[in-house]
Amino acid sequence: MIAIHFNFIAYMKKTTQLYEGKAKKVFLTDDADLVIQEFKDDATAFNNKKKGSIAEKGVVNNAISSKLFTLLESNGIRTHFVEKLSDRDMLCRFLDIIKVEVVVRNIAAGSLVKRYGFSEGTVLENPIVELYLKNDDLDDPLMNEAHAVALGVATFEELAVLKNRAEAINMLLKTFFAERKLKLVDFKLEFGRHNQEILLGDEISPDTCRFWDLETNEKMDKDRFRFDLGGVEDAYSEVQRRVLELD
Repeated sequence: MIAIHFNFIAYMKKTTQLYEGKAKKVFLTDDADLVIQEFKDDATAFNNKKKGSIAEKGVVNNAISSKLFTLLESNGIRTHFVEKLSDRDMLCRFLDIIKVEVVVRNIAAGSLVKRYGFSEGTVLENPIVELYLKNDDLDDPLMNEAHAVALGVATFEELAVLKNRAEAINMLLKTFFAERKLKLVDFKLEFGRHNQEILLGDEISPDTCRFWDLETNEKMDKDRFRFDLGGVEDAYSEVQRRVLELD
């Protein structure tokens, strides 16, 4: 008798929409442990004060994130990623999201320049890891560990895991992008709880990272949308080409 094995993941379907954010929708599935994350073309900046759309952004970000989550998993960094289902859909483990955004900065740009007076492009001797409260109504304010614990969003032990994990991810990604002639200027990470384990969630893409060309310092991320620099779609596509090593 011939045994037939079905890939049930291939038949995973969306059921109830659980959440819709600025760049993604999340759907429940028939498996309570799994959700489907759908990437949208909507674009926002300045805490949702500027809105627009970037053609095929969802397709690009799904492809890049799938590649990078796979890279991190292969290097011992556990993530919510299970499988890329389609151009826009990613199958993920269900997470209880920790309401802390972890930002890692390697080169001075954005709010670091505005807040502290760094010259844009200053290479930081040691990466800076920052914590922000994930709360759109409050414009995602910068906070420290004591704030996060007082607010009840995480414990000191969890925050230590988040920061250590972010530093490890930074080391891996800086090397990966440098090999593809990109500077990883800074990036945002989100984490969640899953079966008593903390996993990396959300996405890693030009929406959540600042990328500059290694030789020209040309901006190749959402800053092109934020500051009306033009060539947004081309920049995203070029990052995708380099990440996926497409010729």
